[in-house]
Amino acid sequence: MNTPTKLGLYGLALAVAFTGAAGVGRLTGPQAEPVKHQLGADHLGSATSGDASHGGPDHGSAASLPGGLQVTDGGYRLVPTTASLDTGGPAEFRFRILGPDGQPVTGYTPTHDRDLHLIVVRRDLAGFQHVHPTLTADGTWAVPLSVAEAGQYRVFADFQPAGRDRALTLGVDVAAAGLYQPRPLPTPVRTTEIDGYQVELAGDLVPGTASKLTLRVSRGGAPVTDLQPYLAAYGHLVALRDGDLAYLHVHPDGSPGDGRTAAGPEITFYAEVPSAGAYRLYLDFQHNGAVRTAEFTAVAGAPPPVSPQPASPQPVRSHPSGHDQPHDHG
Repeated sequence: MNTPTKLGLYGLALAVAFTGAAGVGRLTGPQAEPVKHQLGADHLGSATSGDASHGGPDHGSAASLPGGLQVTDGGYRLVPTTASLDTGGPAEFRFRILGPDGQPVTGYTPTHDRDLHLIVVRRDLAGFQHVHPTLTADGTWAVPLSVAEAGQYRVFADFQPAGRDRALTLGVDVAAAGLYQPRPLPTPVRTTEIDGYQVELAGDLVPGTASKLTLRVSRGGAPVTDLQPYLAAYGHLVALRDGDLAYLHVHPDGSPGDGRTAAGPEITFYAEVPSAGAYRLYLDFQHNGAVRTAEFTAVAGAPPPVSPQPASPQPVRSHPSGHDQPHDHG
């Protein structure tokens, strides 16, 4: 083969190579940014990492995500100093909130009568607890805590650092060692009973819009009209999404002493949920000096597909873990 012919073939090969590389670049190169769906900021219960009851999305953090899915947000981090939860009786659970400077946060702005709300629930949405730890001088939070059964638990810290105009909800997994037998999500019902009180749920969750939920409290067939204020309201509602436990903190329409909100039997909430699917609702209400929690399963949008269940599910052994990321045990 003469020299001109060789040079011509070499040039043709280079052209083919560059054309192929460009095609591969189009196939595997950077993709367009996905469209982020952000719910309205002017309603309670907006599905953002900031608590919408304090002004809606926090654009300085992961505003497109519901709360509780991250262990860190806006430079703040939830750090448990207790490695595991105890099923044998109350034991002190300790943790810190580290600020953007890496130091424990010691200054907070109270939200709903507390500096910090701690929510604990197993990953199958059983064993819900809402407690209020005590802050020590060195920035460590502590609370006696016990869970009834083994499993992987999600611990949520809901708080607003001093000087910040938005609340945050951070979440981390903490294990209770032992054999873990996940429970199926309870079937949706409109009425539930707790300690002799009947609570009825009216209204439906609609993804992406403000959904009105009304909970009516009665006892022995008679409406309860003397509910007591709890956390600056007649009711406190938490919604958790089945599957990833996205945390939606919702508060009622009205407050004690505002001249228009009755002390029962009905408590009205407005909630926005970010997606279709199943949610677990937990209503805290206070009567005769005791706080009780009524639980419901609610489905937003079309019912989610039912996954086939094994005939004989095997229990999972739960072990304490120091990992920050969620574990798929529930």
